[in-house]
Amino acid sequence: MLRYIAKRIGYMFITLFIIVTVTFFLMRSIPGDPLAHMARGLPEQTKANYYAKYGLDQPLYRQYLVYLKNLLQGDLGESVVYPGRQVSETIVTTSPVSAKIGGIALVIGVSIGIFLGIIAALNKNRWPDYIVMFIAILGVTIPVFVLAALFQYFFAVKLGWFPTSGWGERKHMVLPIMVLALGPIATYARYFKSSMLDTLNQDYVLTAYSKGLSRFNVIRRHVLRNSALPSITLLAGRIVGIFTGSFLVERMFSIPGIGFYYISSINNNDYSMILGTTIFYAVLFVVAQLLVDLIYMLVDPRIRVAPEKN
Repeated sequence: MLRYIAKRIGYMFITLFIIVTVTFFLMRSIPGDPLAHMARGLPEQTKANYYAKYGLDQPLYRQYLVYLKNLLQGDLGESVVYPGRQVSETIVTTSPVSAKIGGIALVIGVSIGIFLGIIAALNKNRWPDYIVMFIAILGVTIPVFVLAALFQYFFAVKLGWFPTSGWGERKHMVLPIMVLALGPIATYARYFKSSMLDTLNQDYVLTAYSKGLSRFNVIRRHVLRNSALPSITLLAGRIVGIFTGSFLVERMFSIPGIGFYYISSINNNDYSMILGTTIFYAVLFVVAQLLVDLIYMLVDPRIRVAPEKN
C-alpha cells in the first residue's frame, strides 16, 4: 500500500510539472500582454520599470526558470493586473467561498442522485423510472447559465423568494446551490441506476435470494455497496467541479469565489493569476484521483494492488 501511494505521488508531481509547463508557454503564446493597457500613455522609462518588475523583459526561457524556482519556494507570484495582490492570498481567501457553495451542492446532488438512481433501478420501465430519467436528461442537457437565468427569473424576479445576486447571507446561497446540485443529481441518478441494474443480475445476488434473504437485506448487504464502485470513479471530477464548475454561476450571481477571479484573470491576461489558479485546480484533481483509488480499496476489499515484477 505504501509503495503504491508513493508511486502515485511521484506521478502526481510529474503531472503537475507538465501542466505548469504547458500552461506557462500557452499563456505566453497569446497575443498581447497584461501590461499593455496599464502602461498605455506612460513614459518609456516607466513602462520599462513595469516590465522589469514582473520579469516580462527577460527571455521566455528565463521567465520560465524563474517561475519554477519561485514555485518550488511556494511563491505563486503577484497579480499583474492588481499590483500588490498575491496570487496565493487570493486563492486562500476566495477558494473557501467556492468550496462552501460547491461542497453543499455536491453533497445534496450526490445524495439525491443516488436515491433517485435506486428508485429508478427498483422500478425499471415503470413511471418512477421514467420520471427519474426525465430529470436526469434535463440536468445533462440544460446548460448551467440557462438554468441559472431561469432560476433567477422565477425564484428571484417573479416570486421574490431569493435575491438575484450578492453574497453575505444564507439566502444568497440557495439559488447557486440549486443550480450546481442539478448536475450531480442527473449524473449520479443515471450511473447508479445502470450500476445497480447490472449488480442485480449477478449470480451472487441470485444466490442470496435463493437462500431466503429478503429483498431489503439483499439490496442493503450485497447490491448497494457493489453498485457504488462505478459511481466513486466520478468523485474525482466532481470534487474538482466544486471549484471549476462554478465559474459561470459565480459570475452570474456575483459570488466572490475563485471562479469569479479566474475568469477575470483570463479576460485580463493576468499570467500569474491564471497559472496560480490552474496549479490549484491541478493539485485538487490529482489528489482527488488518489483519494478515489484509496476509497475503492476501502469499499471493495477484493481490490488490491498487485506486486510489481522486477
